[in-house]
Amino acid sequence: MKNIIEELYYGNLHPEEHIVPSNPEYRPLTRKISALMEEAKKRFSEDDFITLEEILDLNGESSSMITSEAFVQGFKMGALVMVEVFWGEGKWVKG
Repeated sequence: MKNIIEELYYGNLHPEEHIVPSNPEYRPLTRKISALMEEAKKRFSEDDFITLEEILDLNGESSSMITSEAFVQGFKMGALVMVEVFWGEGKWVKG
């Protein structure tokens, strides 16, 4: 593996592809979503189901944006923690 800085530069790091929540409620929740989607597909008209899928896709995009921003902010916070560990309390934080 190349060093992590090169991997970041070339866009080869995709941590979201490897995330499987460890919360025990995750898998039952995804199974319930799948079952409800199958039920909706049977009950809704084709146009209504397409609209539902579009809504869910847009919701997924929105969630992805929020998750991405949370990752960036968490990374920055972690870097600030490391700066404080090495340089001392409050020397790099404005406020």
